[in-house]
Amino acid sequence: MKQEPGQRVAVIGGGANSEHVVSLASTEAVSATLIRAGFAVLNLTIAPDGGWRDAEGVPLTPAAAVAAISTCDVLFPMVHGPGGEDGTLAALARLVTIPCVGSALGAGAVGMDKWVSKLVARALGVPVADGLLVKAGDPTPHWPGDCVVKPVAAGSSQGVRLVLAGDGEALGDALVHAFQHDRRTLVEERLVGREIDIAVLRRADGTLLVSPPLEIHVPGLFDYTSKYDGSAEFQIPAPLTDLELKALQEHAITLYEGFGCAGLARIDFFLTENGWVFNEINTIPGMTEQSQAPRMLAAAGLDYPGLLTELVGAARG
Repeated sequence: MKQEPGQRVAVIGGGANSEHVVSLASTEAVSATLIRAGFAVLNLTIAPDGGWRDAEGVPLTPAAAVAAISTCDVLFPMVHGPGGEDGTLAALARLVTIPCVGSALGAGAVGMDKWVSKLVARALGVPVADGLLVKAGDPTPHWPGDCVVKPVAAGSSQGVRLVLAGDGEALGDALVHAFQHDRRTLVEERLVGREIDIAVLRRADGTLLVSPPLEIHVPGLFDYTSKYDGSAEFQIPAPLTDLELKALQEHAITLYEGFGCAGLARIDFFLTENGWVFNEINTIPGMTEQSQAPRMLAAAGLDYPGLLTELVGAARG
């Protein structure tokens, strides 16, 4: 799909959360590629303190930032995590009547909340891990086996720890660590299986493109360090039987449609001895050319510039 001449895209990155640096990498890649594709790009950054900055780093009032966004044809949110991926920027776009790339407020908010997203997935008939919600101030729960502790609303595996069975002290420490990112935390059973992702894209013509699956190979937990230090290996396509692939694709489409997603979503699963288990959905996944979702779609025949152009075109309807 070719872009219309003169389209101006506001790309917003950064964010007042622990994924600020990761978001800036996505923002830089998206902006540079859109410019090469012929778009006019307005870069804005949300600083770690929540303030707005222009492309030169000059502080802007919120009113000035909104005024700048209003000069654009499309808003392209690249803020991962709270304050962006949770639907905040999609809601801002809706209020100022600017088309927005990706999912609207509802899908973003539900997808960002790991507790709610798993309730929705279970209601849609997609298996999820057993777990419980622990709030700040609650007593340390008892968990009979190995478990994974994670903040309810954080990304890039920030605040995530693996706790072995019977280690109550480690569980308490893991909760304290997770509460640094969110006042609500999940304690979930440790899933044993293969970690496999898949991407779903609503193209500008309204059709769905489901990517080949990607398998993550990493020793131990796929945590923040292993996500960005180069130690993880991605295998595309993940070797699956025809039945496994069909079930994965059906689960992915069910979740994408059930959550009300738009644009691009990356959906993460575990393949266990009992079948597929939903882990999480990312409505603003990492978006450098080497990030998981763009790599999966490239394997489907849609290169990185083409992906970004499709996303802008789909936002404009």
